[in-house]
Amino acid sequence: MKYALVAPWAAYSTYSFVAASRRGAQGDLLSFLVLPALLLRLLYTQLWISVSRHQTARSKHRIVNKSLDFDQVDRERNWDDQIILTALLFYVVNATVPMTQGLPWWNSKGLLVTALLHVGPVEFLYYWFHRALHHHFLYSRYHSHHHASIVTEPVTSVIHPFAEEAVYFTLFAIPLLSTMATGTASVAMANGYLVYIDFMNYLGHCNFELVPKLLFDLFPPLKLLMYTPSFHSLHHTQFRTNYSLFMPLYDYVYGTMDKSSDDLYERTLHGREEDRPDVVHLTHLAAPESVLQLRLGFASLAAAPLAFSSSLPGALWTRPLVALASALGRGQAFRSEANRMGKLNAETWVVPRYSSQYTTDVYGVSRLIEKAVSDAEASGAAVLTLGLLNQGYELNRNGELYVIRNPGLKTKIVDGTSLAVAAVLHMIPQGAKDVLLLGKPNKVVSVLALTLCEREFQVGVVDEELHDALRSQLRPEMQRRLVLQPRNYGSKVWLVGDGLTGRDQERAQPGVHFVPYSQFPPSRSARQGDCVCHSTPALVVPDSYENLHACENWLPRRVMSAWRAAGIVHALEKWDGHECGDAVTGVDKAWRAALAHGFKPYDAAAIARQG
Repeated sequence: MKYALVAPWAAYSTYSFVAASRRGAQGDLLSFLVLPALLLRLLYTQLWISVSRHQTARSKHRIVNKSLDFDQVDRERNWDDQIILTALLFYVVNATVPMTQGLPWWNSKGLLVTALLHVGPVEFLYYWFHRALHHHFLYSRYHSHHHASIVTEPVTSVIHPFAEEAVYFTLFAIPLLSTMATGTASVAMANGYLVYIDFMNYLGHCNFELVPKLLFDLFPPLKLLMYTPSFHSLHHTQFRTNYSLFMPLYDYVYGTMDKSSDDLYERTLHGREEDRPDVVHLTHLAAPESVLQLRLGFASLAAAPLAFSSSLPGALWTRPLVALASALGRGQAFRSEANRMGKLNAETWVVPRYSSQYTTDVYGVSRLIEKAVSDAEASGAAVLTLGLLNQGYELNRNGELYVIRNPGLKTKIVDGTSLAVAAVLHMIPQGAKDVLLLGKPNKVVSVLALTLCEREFQVGVVDEELHDALRSQLRPEMQRRLVLQPRNYGSKVWLVGDGLTGRDQERAQPGVHFVPYSQFPPSRSARQGDCVCHSTPALVVPDSYENLHACENWLPRRVMSAWRAAGIVHALEKWDGHECGDAVTGVDKAWRAALAHGFKPYDAAAIARQG
């Protein structure tokens, strides 16, 4: 709703400009361009966020090798406030100060005046104001909010308390108001100065080095006129050095330049050896809009469970997102996330395809997955897990196809069946002795039915095809526990998979427990309001699992699907075998290992009852 503050100003300035043009008069170009400039700055900032997150996930030129967390994402989610405030100030000043109206498009003298005033008063005053902010009195009350982010992102640069922001706006207004007062202002220069401030701010906080050394070799004094990401990163880690705004000149003059600035720049620019992934989790996009929920997309969306839906017509909304996903993938899975657990490096790779495309382009999707398996093998990954539809039986026989085609495959393919079944068993209410199985036949439901029968549950099935498929896999002495009951929906525990219909759900009595065993949650039904709805199989990750600041699809923060967790456990245990095709690690074995490594059971229904 905060964007509504801009709406009346934007409407009036646009109307005034168009009306003046129709009369043959010169419209106020500066006021008219405030809204386009705001939109471009928003897009420009988001590009910096996405590029920075992509680069830090790759790790090679990362400066600070530490983790981001959800607290930082929440603290920095209002990064667009300063862009909106700038637009409002432009509108107000333009409406109340006559000299700001009717500015020409360009005035070369304004460039010189702006440059001199920035190098002089702006940089000088900022330097001393910044040093004052590091006095314990002001630091504890104001500037510590900015420095709470040790690992900086581009938008960290604009996260300050309002009083601090007000001072910065006043400093940056010096060149703008001075050029207007001297008659040297122009529309291009006013907006160009904002772009310069944005660029340098984001450059200094992006946490990866990208300024080429050739610039400083060709013009050595540039080192005093332009900082680098590694230069400002030292300010966030050392606190008492490198106070300058964008120009290290004043740190050099007043002796506050960090002595390790040049060494850190050289080392980071050269790049560290990229971390070899031990575990790769291969997922895909659930829907076109889920590309916005990736770690590389909108940070605030990525830090919340997937619940995004568009009110725009499908053609207008989905086509650009489809094109964006294709561009990100460029014909192969792309790296979205990099995490660490002790010495274990885990990465998430995304196949640039949506759920619906897994049925319309089976061959193309299969080739993308096979390419990802090959890339994981080449990168030295010990384990690759197949998430969501990447392990479909019709697609690759639960991953077995890739092992058949490459018998010497060193990377272990893990479909996560054992741990997923264990997570489902944990969600079944204590005391229950009969369950109803609903869904389509697959590997998970087969292992689940077998395990339930071994634990002396009565397993009811209403679908004859599913009953016959499961019965053929059970030993004779266990077949009596699998009951075909086509019209009996009386069980209080429903284990539901893919293919659950709304008609099935309507037959549920109040108080029935819906426990999904699918990777996808069942579609919501009005009847579910009377029932207890559990989550898809998942576990809470250990505190030692670092750099996790994006939610996995519809799961809450720091909760991971059992299929993804299975690969991590497989790698930590160094199990020498695949879990794909018909191979099963073992339900109890996988569950004990997961708990031993710090994973915890997750049950949304139990948490809701406790809340």
